[in-house]
Amino acid sequence: MIRSNRARRAALKARARTTRAASRINRRGTGTLASHAIAQGLAPRDARSMVSTLRKVAAKLGVVGIPGRIHRGRRMRDCQRYTPAAVALIAAAYRPRRLAFKLAAARLVLAA
Repeated sequence: MIRSNRARRAALKARARTTRAASRINRRGTGTLASHAIAQGLAPRDARSMVSTLRKVAAKLGVVGIPGRIHRGRRMRDCQRYTPAAVALIAAAYRPRRLAFKLAAARLVLAA
């Protein structure tokens, strides 16, 4: 595949992923921490990395989400869904080191 086409397709795929996650959160009113991170432009791998720390911060703050179930491959998995306001509270207490995570945390605070 031509390199420029690969870059274009990757950018389009990332933009579609971000838009899809943001519209799902707007439609339902809640989303998992990973979907909130993806809605702010993080790749799924980076979102998973960031969310593991956000869960610890949420537990420390005592913020509890709404229990739910999600599809993970061919299996169902328990999850916690959070409102944008709850995610903003968690992200305000989050102290990341990576620049991408700092930007995403700032956008999560502003998204509420």
